[in-house]
Amino acid sequence: MAVKWKNGHANSILCLNVSSDGLIASGAEAGELTIWSDQGVPHDQFKFDSGEDVTCVAFSPTCPSRLYTSHGETVSILDVRLLKEPVMRFSVSEDEINCISVNDNEGLLSAADDSGTITVVDLEGKKVSRSLRKHSNICSAVAFRPGRPQSMVSCGLDMQVMLWDLKKTRPQFLVNLQQLSKDEEEEEDVGKQLDGGKLFNPPLAHSLSVANCGNIFACGSEDGRIRVFRVTGPQFELEVGFKGHCKGVSQVQFLNFLPASCCLLTGGNDGNVLLWDISCAIAKDNPNTLKYGHRRKIRRSPLSKKGDKAKADSESTVDTSHMSPKLCVEHGEKVNWITGAEIKGSKLILVADQSSSVSVYPIVS
Repeated sequence: MAVKWKNGHANSILCLNVSSDGLIASGAEAGELTIWSDQGVPHDQFKFDSGEDVTCVAFSPTCPSRLYTSHGETVSILDVRLLKEPVMRFSVSEDEINCISVNDNEGLLSAADDSGTITVVDLEGKKVSRSLRKHSNICSAVAFRPGRPQSMVSCGLDMQVMLWDLKKTRPQFLVNLQQLSKDEEEEEDVGKQLDGGKLFNPPLAHSLSVANCGNIFACGSEDGRIRVFRVTGPQFELEVGFKGHCKGVSQVQFLNFLPASCCLLTGGNDGNVLLWDISCAIAKDNPNTLKYGHRRKIRRSPLSKKGDKAKADSESTVDTSHMSPKLCVEHGEKVNWITGAEIKGSKLILVADQSSSVSVYPIVS
């Protein structure tokens, strides 16, 4: 049974984030922003005058009292010690921002928007640095890689997952999830039967998360699948892909506060929240080889060099039958956002859905 944190919002909560000192921020529809204490009590509240939905919140990695928020086409910086008018605002986009990410040294911020553009802000210079236009549809998520301040990954409703080196204006490498999905469909039934035929949800990419090591990242998509990739130099390869939800995977997050960074939390439109231990599926000895089972070819990115073809098309193995969640929460509502937190020694899952309250579940060992 979930504990409900109430009285922080009047509208649906869209996003969550936890600071290094245990404060929780939530953003909601109609410009609402709330800071919660570690006991689930609203500590402070603020509402943006524009009334635009607060779509993403991110605490500073270097200063826990500094909070970055996206609302509409704007990124605002606030001081959570006293919520009032933003310390700074950046008009970074021509369309609604879906996700923001700040790199380790807080030198850069990236913002992914509905036009498919990723805008990079130079936080030291207090200006927009560049705009990256490679996604052909909504860019759903973007995330910097820990320990690599110039490298990030992104995904979108164009079914593309991209690896970026910010010294360049084009992605280093990309993978088309629709191509991967064709291979996966040959091995298992991921569709529904409709009038004697199969109905497949396209693998529109909704969410991303990068593990603490910086080389492993996960992507959740509309076909209910979770795919875990490993970055190897200037490209990345599929480590494991498995069906986790019966509807779209709206959220994925590595629980980097746990001793092993192989614990992955996922939330779906099916109302389920699942915790996975993917360590069994990731080969530690050989970064280019998977550990178990069925044979599958990894399709080469159109951006990769001809010399990479043999490596990218080499057979890798994965046994999806080994993948089952170590924890399953039947939340019952479509998940807008999930995050994990360790608060006063307790390991918790925080869930935002269509309601105005935050649901909190314990992680039981």
